[in-house]
Amino acid sequence: MSDQTKKYERFNIARRLEHILLILSFSTLAVTGLVQMYALNSISISIISLLGGIELTRIIHRTAAVIFFLEGIYHFILMAYLLYVKRKDASMMPGLKDVIDGLQSFLHNIGLRKEAPKMPRYNYTEKLEYLAMIWGYVLMGLTGFMLWNPILTTRLLPGEIVPAAKVAHGLEAVLAVLAILLWHFYHVHIKQWNWSMFKGHLTHHEMVEEHAIELEKIEAGIPEPEIEPKVYKKRMQIFTPISIVFSVLMVAGLLFLANYEETAITTVPRVYADVDVFVPRTPTPFPTQAPTPTQDLLTASTWDNGMDFLFEQKCGLCHGESGGFSIKTYSGAISGGNSGLAIVPGRPEDSLILSQGAPGSDHPGQFTEEELERVRIWIINGARK
Repeated sequence: MSDQTKKYERFNIARRLEHILLILSFSTLAVTGLVQMYALNSISISIISLLGGIELTRIIHRTAAVIFFLEGIYHFILMAYLLYVKRKDASMMPGLKDVIDGLQSFLHNIGLRKEAPKMPRYNYTEKLEYLAMIWGYVLMGLTGFMLWNPILTTRLLPGEIVPAAKVAHGLEAVLAVLAILLWHFYHVHIKQWNWSMFKGHLTHHEMVEEHAIELEKIEAGIPEPEIEPKVYKKRMQIFTPISIVFSVLMVAGLLFLANYEETAITTVPRVYADVDVFVPRTPTPFPTQAPTPTQDLLTASTWDNGMDFLFEQKCGLCHGESGGFSIKTYSGAISGGNSGLAIVPGRPEDSLILSQGAPGSDHPGQFTEEELERVRIWIINGARK
């Protein structure tokens, strides 16, 4: 077999399966997370509808998050085994050579250096991407579970941490997706299509291009140092109980946070019952106003007397303070957004909120029939503050 057709094993089946699971979980998180972040986008609305609605989209997102972090726990245990028991080099950690390799690659790409640098088993681009993944794993995990468990979070930390976590979670998600599409796709699929994470091997030419130093070691026939059975057994006696305890604690903590609370608001089933209400009479100075018919509570609604809470409950997830249509204040709700005026006082036929928030529409946030009628009457009466 010639050198040009010779193949070199790079990843075993376990590492390849780990990577495929990472692709699936990360991609699911990206799709189901971004459509929630940009929920008013037409593409997001279509995807949410295709997935079965916003609630099912959230369930899929959280399920993918649990799988993603279970895989992370497995990866940390595997790395600990390779570093402590097998005494492998921490080949994914960057060093001075990576800085030099990056500079030399830059000079080579712009034509100021004739030869490209020789790379070790993992080059500087792969190391940077690995560290970015670890950083994203930690940050997305912390902020994600804060948003998943806001009540528990605010029992331990100031309330301002929840909106801060929402901003950090969303922006890190955008950054992670862009890094995959721009950085990872270029180095792995555009510059040269790399099949090693699926086929497990690289050709001689690919090894020369990307991992020349590792290739030199392989061709020199330098064997890996063997571990004496007694030494290996002693290390495993220390590693095994620690890894088991760590795994149990991490998995238990993950499952606890995933099941501790579902939302920040507990919805209590409505109870219909006849209740006698006692209203004491109070002296009224003369002259008094002539008696008038009792006014329906719906027509008495104002923004400050319940409508603000209704809009916050139904629309607050998407229409907060991130730009566009906002229901955080009365003036923001009346001003409308990019799609037009959502609320036109006295003109329900021109108020987009009634059509987009109607039950059965494609909009993520929907009113019940009773709530929609309440909003309609409020608009008819002038959408009073």
